[in-house]
Amino acid sequence: MRDEIIAAIPNLRAFAISLSGNVDRADDLVQETLLRAFANINSFRTGTNLPAWLFTILRNLFRSEYRKRRREVPDSDGAFAATLTTNPDQNTHLDFEDFRTALDKLPSDQREALVLVGASGFSYEEAAEICQCAVGTIKSRVNRARKRLGELLAIEDAGDFGPDKTTQAIMTASDRL
Repeated sequence: MRDEIIAAIPNLRAFAISLSGNVDRADDLVQETLLRAFANINSFRTGTNLPAWLFTILRNLFRSEYRKRRREVPDSDGAFAATLTTNPDQNTHLDFEDFRTALDKLPSDQREALVLVGASGFSYEEAAEICQCAVGTIKSRVNRARKRLGELLAIEDAGDFGPDKTTQAIMTASDRL
């Protein structure tokens, strides 16, 4: 059987080259074919056509890999992969939890006004109507709520929003690559 397998290698290689059109790829296919054949030698029935069995393994390997590669994006230099970066979301999750904790610490009237105007998008007038109070009262509550949230979250200016300094440094460094 060993001699039959060795004798089939040149024909397997020629068949692989005809399928793939690439000598290196063909050699890989033949190697993988032989590995699979040896791994599954117990499924070969003695007395049947060994070269035909090997050619079937090679053809099936080629077809499986062709289907996989058809879905892949050619990116030999990694340019496309470099564009597929995302900011880590761990910090965002933690920031959101900090925000929720701080929001819960606000007095209920301020929290209600802030949620109506800031999160739900109601105008001051609409929020005043919902809360059944004066527009000036809603404006005051929203202002105090924003100021207190800033204190609780240690926000001093707009530069405190967005990724932290470490994440910004990593993103800047990856942009240069």
